[in-house]
Amino acid sequence: MNLILLDPNNEPSSGQYALTERQQLHVSKVIKAVTGDVLRVGLLNGGIGEGVYQAPENSNPGVIHSLTLHSEPPAALPMVLVMALPRPNMLKRTLQNISAMGVKEIYLIHSAKVEKSYWQSPVLQQDSIQQSLLEGLEQAKDTIMPVCHMIPRFRPFVEDQLPAIVADKRGLLAHPYQAKACPVAIKEPCVLALGPEGGWNEFEVEKWLEAGMASVHLGDRILRVETVVPVLLSRLYPAGC
Repeated sequence: MNLILLDPNNEPSSGQYALTERQQLHVSKVIKAVTGDVLRVGLLNGGIGEGVYQAPENSNPGVIHSLTLHSEPPAALPMVLVMALPRPNMLKRTLQNISAMGVKEIYLIHSAKVEKSYWQSPVLQQDSIQQSLLEGLEQAKDTIMPVCHMIPRFRPFVEDQLPAIVADKRGLLAHPYQAKACPVAIKEPCVLALGPEGGWNEFEVEKWLEAGMASVHLGDRILRVETVVPVLLSRLYPAGC
């Protein structure tokens, strides 16, 4: 945790922000702060700076007060990431990476090779998704929470929603077959679509291409989703990562 990210909704009294149990544990056990210490903090969807720590008293949680926010969060990547829903045990780590690297709009979509049972996983509960994204922000010293959309049907998304999303952006489909090498250091905003570990099927590829996406690859090796995300993002926008 490189930044204590404070939630404006967690303000028990004016100018004081209560720490969560996880944050309190970090402040007490890792930072080993005591009342009066000045800590690096950020306000969710706001600025970055410092705040004064007050340790828990009686049954009250620890708080941060006297905030001085003097810095803006790092710039977001100009990317919309569309990703076939990965395995639940991989999703948390992947979302943390995506959030830490600066993506601010994410679509988790269905694919023929995505198990339908994945959509019933507790990992997809809104609180769980938000927590994974929050941990990525804390790692990267960012404050702007990404927006994550759940899309359980593939075809309506590609035919009805994607054209508006990809308008005025470069559309890139990560697909290892009949594809060109992935570009490096692009200058324009893009929509990047990542498939499941088994890859997109022929029908899905056809639909992506019909929507104006260009198929790209990273070479002969097939990588796990949690690995390919940071590889592709840092390749496309090296200055932003």
